[in-house]
Amino acid sequence: MVSARSTSRRFLLTLREWLLLALLGGLGGWFWLNQVPDELALEGKHEEPPAALRDVVLERVASDLDKPLQVVSPPRDERRLFIVEKTGRVKVLEGGKVRKDPFVDLARRVSLRGEEQGLLSLAFHPKYAENGRFFVNFTDSKGDTRVVEMRVRKDDPYRADPATERQVLQVDQPFSNHNGGLAIFGPDGYLYVGLGDGGAAGDPFGNAQDLGTLLGKILRIDVDGDGRAPYRIPASNPFVGQRGARGEIWAYGLRNPWRFNFDRETGDLYIADVGQNKFEEVSVQPRASKGGENYGWDIVEGLGHCFTRRNCDQTGLTQPLVEYGHDVGLSISGGAVYRGREIPALRGHYFYADYVTGVIRSFRYADGKAEDRYDWTKVLNPYSPETGKIGTIASIDEDARGEVYIVDHHGGAVYRLARKVH
Repeated sequence: MVSARSTSRRFLLTLREWLLLALLGGLGGWFWLNQVPDELALEGKHEEPPAALRDVVLERVASDLDKPLQVVSPPRDERRLFIVEKTGRVKVLEGGKVRKDPFVDLARRVSLRGEEQGLLSLAFHPKYAENGRFFVNFTDSKGDTRVVEMRVRKDDPYRADPATERQVLQVDQPFSNHNGGLAIFGPDGYLYVGLGDGGAAGDPFGNAQDLGTLLGKILRIDVDGDGRAPYRIPASNPFVGQRGARGEIWAYGLRNPWRFNFDRETGDLYIADVGQNKFEEVSVQPRASKGGENYGWDIVEGLGHCFTRRNCDQTGLTQPLVEYGHDVGLSISGGAVYRGREIPALRGHYFYADYVTGVIRSFRYADGKAEDRYDWTKVLNPYSPETGKIGTIASIDEDARGEVYIVDHHGGAVYRLARKVH
């Protein structure tokens, strides 16, 4: 069992932090969805997509879910979609219907005290069809992060076998927010785990810049060892052997990398990092990277905006590719690169959204730059007094075919990007 730097007591959030969490929850979502004019979605460098790309709609594929946070499919499984619910269960969508019995049920073990706690993600092993292994990331009853391995039942492909559970990682969380929460396999076969800076506001313990703690990082671990240990640290990780540094760390300087994803075609890593006071951001790590990037928090926020000092030393920092201000949204939700077959014109576009305002945007990554920056809000998520608007977009994910889905957390629904039927 591995633990981040522990604390002598569990800290309470300040009144300011509780108000911020409330804003990012139902209260904030209601206010923004009903008060913010649509023009804000068009600020910045993003434009409405050209007419040739507007033949796209959101098609609802599941509803009546209990606070969904993620959708994912096993590799090469084009029939099923697994839906992660914050409250502790994983549901299976197949043939247009959600199966009643859950694939995983951790409802009695997850903490729901914080808006950002619960069952947060599911990752299928690249060889799931052969070995039945998968990994879940959740906050336990104490509010700490756990990543555990399980296997599917040999006699039932729709049920996990609780007897196979094995703890991979445990990280103490001093606060109930900024838990990160994503576990995902990379094209190299390693498991990547995102952890926020530990919570509260302004990274009070300096975790994101501290290589001695796992908080505020993306980790890279090998779960295909000899079976004696839950994981090994890849020898190619950037901080292996460095005194005072945790070898599991792949990248650091992150505030809350709630969602990140690999482009299945190029292997590039897209990281959506939730901001603090002014900016939300997306960084792209090219597949050729050897890791070790410092994405700047809490020295900077967004594209080089000094956070605590007027003048800050930004030497060695890796700046994000895209940012947007809090006049547009308050909490970024990444993100997937469209590689599906249904809408060829969208291939290569990375889609992301804002949890609070429902803004949906995309760009293409090419030659180290963000090109074809489009704002899809008026096309895919317009507000009207009659139909409202999809709020609380918790995640944008993909299935085994590369088709892209939008997860509506409080609305309890999942939508798919689809071609408009005329």
